[in-house]
Amino acid sequence: MSHLVKIVAEVRLFLNLISCTWFLNIIQDDFMDGKIDLDSTVKLLEKLHMPFNLAHVKHVFKKTVDKRKIRTINMEDFRAIYRAIVHRNEFHEIFCAYSQNHKCLADTELTEFLKKEQFKTEDAETTALEVILKYEPIDEVRKRRQLSFEGFIRYMSSEDCIIFKKEHRTVYQDMNHPLCDYFISSSHNTYLVSHQLVGPSDLNGYISALLKGCRCLEIDCWDGSNNDPVVYHGHTLTSKLSFYSVIHAVDKYAFAASDYPVVLSLENHCSPKQQERMAQYLLNILGDKLLTSTIGDIPVTQLPSPEALKFKILVKNKKSGTIEETMLRKGQDSHGETGEVSEEEITSSDEETDEKAPIYPKSKSSKRKSEVRSSPPPRKKAKTKKMKIAIELSDLVIYTKSEKFVSFEHSITHQKCYENNSIGEVKAQKFVKHAANQFVSHTSRFITRIYPKGTRADSSNYNPQEFWNVGCQMVALNFQTPGIPMELQNGKFLDNGGCGYILKPEFLRNRNSTFNPHNVGRYSKPISLSIRLISGHQLPPSNLSKSNKADPLVQIEIYGVPEDQAKRKSSVIKSNALSPRWDETFSFTVQVPELALIRFCVQDEISLIANDFLGQYTLPLLSLSKGYCTVPLFSKRGGKLEPASLFVYVWYY
Repeated sequence: MSHLVKIVAEVRLFLNLISCTWFLNIIQDDFMDGKIDLDSTVKLLEKLHMPFNLAHVKHVFKKTVDKRKIRTINMEDFRAIYRAIVHRNEFHEIFCAYSQNHKCLADTELTEFLKKEQFKTEDAETTALEVILKYEPIDEVRKRRQLSFEGFIRYMSSEDCIIFKKEHRTVYQDMNHPLCDYFISSSHNTYLVSHQLVGPSDLNGYISALLKGCRCLEIDCWDGSNNDPVVYHGHTLTSKLSFYSVIHAVDKYAFAASDYPVVLSLENHCSPKQQERMAQYLLNILGDKLLTSTIGDIPVTQLPSPEALKFKILVKNKKSGTIEETMLRKGQDSHGETGEVSEEEITSSDEETDEKAPIYPKSKSSKRKSEVRSSPPPRKKAKTKKMKIAIELSDLVIYTKSEKFVSFEHSITHQKCYENNSIGEVKAQKFVKHAANQFVSHTSRFITRIYPKGTRADSSNYNPQEFWNVGCQMVALNFQTPGIPMELQNGKFLDNGGCGYILKPEFLRNRNSTFNPHNVGRYSKPISLSIRLISGHQLPPSNLSKSNKADPLVQIEIYGVPEDQAKRKSSVIKSNALSPRWDETFSFTVQVPELALIRFCVQDEISLIANDFLGQYTLPLLSLSKGYCTVPLFSKRGGKLEPASLFVYVWYY
């Protein structure tokens, strides 16, 4: 026994020596003069290939030098700083639980950890060797097929241990269903980057949305000078963009983030002459990317799939006549020809201002009203307004014909599969509340777009979850406005490789579904979820603290059907943004996990009644990895706050 103890001690000594030698080999040249300053410390940390927050490094460096009232540190000081920033106690506890000698994990020990804690049941031995090869920085240790603590830290902090499932980071869903079977990432008034009434219209609105994987863009088109259509929020003080420049931006960035189809939702206020100019720009600039013909059978009885429409751009607009009539006109010169589309103006006792009603109306005739009931209400007045549409533009609308919503009954009886509706948030909320079953039936058949009410002049957003709950495909948000709605949007569309299309659950695709989010009944497939919040790492310092500290707490929230909405809050850790430790467990039961999102929000407690946002991360519940995971954090604007993260243990069944 004493002989064995002696061998173990010798091995530990040898491994200690290897680790120290590796560390010294990297840093010793920088200490030729004995000491280094803050800038050299930062450069040396970069050399060690571990991400760090400069504010935290400055703070730890300052604490070190303040003791001696000099502005430089020696080698031992640097080692202490490195350990404070990189060597995490919670990682070391797990490491020692599986490492017999507490210095290295043998490949067999790493395999056991992967199986027991990370649920890597298939090919765990192979995975262990891959981890060692990828993350072990010390050559001698790697050659022995072992993982040092340095390697373990690098593995646990890596993309391989992020809470978002690896297999969901690429397109994995069946992309051969009809378009109406998908949630589609959609933007409202995409050209605006600020306020709805004043401020700039900007091409960056389109570029930014497309780079985020947005697949439905809105373009408000108005007559411009020199027969050149412009894009802006009509009858407001927002600036104008040329339609030409918008289409050029779309052409350049449409498929930068996703191969799947882009829908251009046109709000067309142009004269027929300028509509023809719009059609010319679309054809000339987009070329083969623009969908101008059907790709399947005629007559059209089912929408094509995202897969069939890869790298295609579709025009969503009013249309004169049917797709079949459009295809018969193929090859004919339609220049100067117009058709008429009917727009019914309704004034009822239950009304909602239409999205595009001018906020500064020119006259009473410029106001348009729309109904809110699922069945036509008793009407005070009904007027039919004829709108002229250039056939050249109309014929570019293939599978996405905009049709005014009348009622759910009217749609089932009269609407074609390629006709879609736009419904304002207020009316849609009433449908969700009073006619959810009919709404689900409607969205299983027809693409439905929801848009913010006109009074949201500050570009605020509604909660998109309640409309996803009834299967609405295009839930359009103001992408420029940070907050929980956009965090839910970004989190939801992380799924399926961030391609902008997410296959709806079967109960929202099935036309015979009786799913109701307010009473899920037989559609419940409950999941028991347990999240152990272990720690935080290099959290963003509080904006209100001069000493680079914060009093962090974490709120874990579930968004989904009403029954699943939940919030849990951790305790507050005082004065520690670098390495707060919680070790608190939170449990949830989720009835409809297919629709649920989970949000981790880190806040700084600034008083008993107020908290300051530090960072958040949102993802679909079914995209959660199991085991020990890091939760990356994002800013209010959606930027990554690397290396800020939470460390959690996730289990569900």
